Amino acid sequence: MKPEQPAIEFRSDNAGRVAPQLIEALVQANEGTALGYGADALTARLQTRFAELFETAVRVFPVPTGTAANALSLASVCTPFGAVYCSPDAHINTSESNATGFFSGGAKMVPLPGQHGKVSAQALAAAIAGAGVGLAHKSQPAAVNLVQATDLGAVYSLDEIAAIAEVAHAHGLKVHMDGARFANAVASLGCSPAQAAWKAGVDILSFGVTKNGGLLGDAIVVFAPDAPPALGQHLRRAGMVWSKMRFASAQILAYLEGDLWLKLARGANQAAASIAALVGTLPGVRLVAPVEANELFIETDATVLDALQADGILFYRRGPRLGRFVCRWDTSAAEVDALATAIARHVARRA
Repeated sequence: MKPEQPAIEFRSDNAGRVAPQLIEALVQANEGTALGYGADALTARLQTRFAELFETAVRVFPVPTGTAANALSLASVCTPFGAVYCSPDAHINTSESNATGFFSGGAKMVPLPGQHGKVSAQALAAAIAGAGVGLAHKSQPAAVNLVQATDLGAVYSLDEIAAIAEVAHAHGLKVHMDGARFANAVASLGCSPAQAAWKAGVDILSFGVTKNGGLLGDAIVVFAPDAPPALGQHLRRAGMVWSKMRFASAQILAYLEGDLWLKLARGANQAAASIAALVGTLPGVRLVAPVEANELFIETDATVLDALQADGILFYRRGPRLGRFVCRWDTSAAEVDALATAIARHVARRA
């Protein structure tokens, strides 16, 4: 009987292992007793650590999921009749079952045009101008959602974030960043976390951990002192407050220790860049967005994608000719080579 071949895994960064440093942190935290619901020493340390990381006073709320981080962040800065502007490809618009609308009591997602999963400042300004501000029968502009890195694998520049924030703040909107892949974006930009967030105008950040080697949990980071005062109540009502929060805090502290989070992200980004370099110039292959983080969207003939699936390579199709390939922190050189070699082989067979 042949031994089972290891999977060539490109479906999602959620499919990867947990970084061992986080497992060890949980073991170390599993000693003695501590008060629940955040009244423990590790959660207090987490507040200080994030203030150091972002170079400013912040409020940090560990949460179980990225959907909770996004939906409850936005619900806390919206009215039930508010409008949340976002990319058509944004996770809050396509993949969270309208959680933001549910937890806000009715906020409306308003998709705006932009390249590669981004929102443009010009489109935001035009939407606000035509929103009917002050009219009782219109949804009222409340917030803008930026996905960083985007759901097509591109990364907002600091200038792009600042331009959007300037428009938003001029009209009283809050800027929320879905940072499920914030680590990948910061690693790509080569800037400080502060520059990528509040210094560019972000008010509230969903800080991703799970997709980049985490176990169970992300975090909400609040920068603006007036945004939002009732977030704690939103979290509690939604059942999204850890009782044994020290364990959530322990893994996030380990994630940040020694810039582990950026080291893990750089590994995933480099794997994606290597694949892009190997297949991006092949005839009949098109990268539909810049490969600036850890995702590739490859457009090619449907028979090529069929053949990759027959080879046992795991990825998601976004249409007959479009495949999404996501690199993890633990994507191996062998997986990179296997995917690139297979694409080249199947493309050549069609020539």
